[in-house]
Amino acid sequence: MSVSAATVAAGISAGVAFAATSDPSAGQAANRAAANGAAVDKLGQSSADHGSSSKADHAGAPASGQETNTQASQSQPSQGQHGQSTHVQSPQKPLPPKHAAPYLIYDSLVPWKIPSGKKIATYATGAHPVPASAVAGRGPVLWIDTLGTDPKVPVLDVEPGCAPSSIAAGWVSKRLSAQPSAVAIIYTSISQWPTLQADIATLPARMRTHVRWWIADPTGVPHVVPGSNATQWYWGSGYDISTALPNFEGLSLKGPAACVAG
Repeated sequence: MSVSAATVAAGISAGVAFAATSDPSAGQAANRAAANGAAVDKLGQSSADHGSSSKADHAGAPASGQETNTQASQSQPSQGQHGQSTHVQSPQKPLPPKHAAPYLIYDSLVPWKIPSGKKIATYATGAHPVPASAVAGRGPVLWIDTLGTDPKVPVLDVEPGCAPSSIAAGWVSKRLSAQPSAVAIIYTSISQWPTLQADIATLPARMRTHVRWWIADPTGVPHVVPGSNATQWYWGSGYDISTALPNFEGLSLKGPAACVAG
């Protein structure tokens, strides 16, 4: 989210912490929910509903009670058929680092709801693929493949309801074989991450240095999980927010990524 990559972003809070957070206890939930609202306020956003938003909804029907894509689709360009990518991906060139410091990525199924000037990540495949025309003029977009069918885009979404973990290594191999100077970003939850790390460890070392980890750990507090290249720390009703390291979307000029997959 992200990234997933994306100069220091003006909206980044000075207090971004690079600390791991895993499976918080129920006694901490209230404090983290309050911190969530405060963190988003610092980024210049109004506090959003922190309800039961599920990333799996991006690959299928939205969860009951959540905002659906129906109204948005009435005012947005028509989308492609299920499972088909609706955007045009130009041949990818070697990617230099695009940022000198950590930055924010906003990912959403309805990217027109993301505030202006923010780095967008959105969906190229799945039940509700977003057409490129919907994000025209919003800067470089980080496209996400939720099905594992489009290795031309930089991000694979591995979670229940999206691409299964069993295809991740093959997807990375296809992407990096076709685009050796690119990066391959895998989004997954912090609980599913170890399984994917084991799978990616079977790839050649050259490919592993091009893998980036985008880990979901929605504590509501800005942070990057150690070993990841980006962490999705906020889940909202309209969009999610991640903090990404400078090497998230590109290769370091000094060599491999700081966080080498596997």
